[in-house]
Amino acid sequence: MNSCSIPILGFAAYSGTGKTTLLEALLPKLTEKGLRVGVFKHAHHDFDVDQPGKDSYRLRKAGASQMLISSRNRHVLMTETPDEEAPFFDLLTHFDSSKLDFILVEGCKNLSFPKIELHREEVGKPWLHPDDDNIIAIASDCDDLNTELPHVSINDLNAICDLVIRFTQDLPLTQK
Repeated sequence: MNSCSIPILGFAAYSGTGKTTLLEALLPKLTEKGLRVGVFKHAHHDFDVDQPGKDSYRLRKAGASQMLISSRNRHVLMTETPDEEAPFFDLLTHFDSSKLDFILVEGCKNLSFPKIELHREEVGKPWLHPDDDNIIAIASDCDDLNTELPHVSINDLNAICDLVIRFTQDLPLTQK
């Protein structure tokens, strides 16, 4: 259950659709408008943000189940989860919502929270929205869709930016 005090909006798509590329281009547009955006990135594979040889890496590999690294510019908490993946909505509580206007989520397409579906025909994957009532809008490279959901071009960053802003400010989404 969503216990986050700020809006959460996902970008759901299959691998290769361009979720990261789209978010990388969209974030400057949102921040230029003075919006404070948190991003949650789900990875389907093992990853490590620490570097071999660094003190924090050595201490974590020596057995620390949690490792917090802090500097004047940033901090990060790494928590080992060998038994099971941490619950999505629990992880969202780690964001400092007092310093954010909303959180964008890349991935987690199978979880229940509001999402914009990204779809590219060349990827050759099926649509998500027919089976997911949490899809609130679609950004795709298809012109003719058989849906009542708002639809914008996946290549129109301004239209996608508008969808995000309208959703996070609890305004009605408009069909483009």
